[in-house]
Amino acid sequence: MGRDNKQGQTNNARALPQTPKKEKIPPKVAKEEFSRELAELEKLVLKRRGNLK
Repeated sequence: MGRDNKQGQTNNARALPQTPKKEKIPPKVAKEEFSRELAELEKLVLKRRGNLK
């Protein structure tokens, strides 16, 4: 008789990848960065449409 090769789901499968501490940024800084990127995107869209020169 062989061993039971039961391969069930592990708890690790649902875990998210870990971010190193040196790469983490505070939420306030992340919101500011996101806002700047959205503003830049809006400028690019307006420029392509010819509304902004």
